[in-house]
Amino acid sequence: MNYRPLGSSGVRVSEISLGCCTLGGPNWVGGKPDGWAEIDEDEVLAAVKLAVDRGVNHFDNADQYGNGRAERVLARAFRRLGLDASRFVLASKVGHFAGTAEHAYEPAHIRHQCEQSLINLGREYLDVYYFHHADFGPGDRYLHGAVEVMDRLVQEGKVRLKGQSAYSAEAFERLVPIVRPQVLQGGANALRDRFVRPGSRVNRLMEAHGLSFVAFGPLAQGRLLDKFGSGAEVKFESGDQRAASKAFTPEALAELKPKLEKLKARFGPTPEDLAAAALNYVLAQPRVACVIPGFRNARQVQGSLAACGRALTPDDVEFIRETMSEIPEGAAV
Repeated sequence: MNYRPLGSSGVRVSEISLGCCTLGGPNWVGGKPDGWAEIDEDEVLAAVKLAVDRGVNHFDNADQYGNGRAERVLARAFRRLGLDASRFVLASKVGHFAGTAEHAYEPAHIRHQCEQSLINLGREYLDVYYFHHADFGPGDRYLHGAVEVMDRLVQEGKVRLKGQSAYSAEAFERLVPIVRPQVLQGGANALRDRFVRPGSRVNRLMEAHGLSFVAFGPLAQGRLLDKFGSGAEVKFESGDQRAASKAFTPEALAELKPKLEKLKARFGPTPEDLAAAALNYVLAQPRVACVIPGFRNARQVQGSLAACGRALTPDDVEFIRETMSEIPEGAAV
């Protein structure tokens, strides 16, 4: 396993890290599905053990994932394995789960959620704490108060590094000079690489400010593994966010299929071959520190770890870029 720094902080994370959004189980926000399929904690335990044994040292979480459940599930896995949580780089986020606050970026709510995430994860500090999105209220009403409380959490030792997650280049450009994060997080995969591609607006922003990028959705929620077929409707559990995604319609999957066949012809036919190509494509982009594919069991972790030691050549990277043209703005990553 290779490790890369987060900005100039000295914190190093495994190139293949893991995202914990899938550990929250089914969930709803505002009446809309916002979670994933139900989990088996014994399977999660086996997955975490495999990951740790193979050198994964970074797990990305958020208060939103199962409304804290994903954080608690990860912490229980560490305890059951007899692992000291302080050995790992643990990240969490605030912003999508408002609780009883009028807005999730109210300063008091941010502090409360930070404290609760520390309890959930069994930690005294978070290695990275992200603002989960760029909506700080009308006219950025809550922005400066949110930054002030985040800076105090850093001063108090409850947060090591500030992070900013967002969904557009405009948002990153607006917020980086104000938030002053060390790490950015956003969606990046072979279908949609607009944040991390060489010369992109966000890549130039990161170069100017010495920032690293953590890439979520590097497997496009499993679509890049060719696991859903094409031409047939995919069924998800109630509370699974993919059920409402246009990316999983029969038409969208059928459109993706011939592109995946080209990848199979060049890199191999198995899900592990496709995972290696997809993850290493993102890792080949400038300023990317790591990818954080989701996981629910050891088989999925093993598939992602297949990327280790299979770096792409420049010709491979260009082939994937030309084959997997970007999907329209606003589509799922």
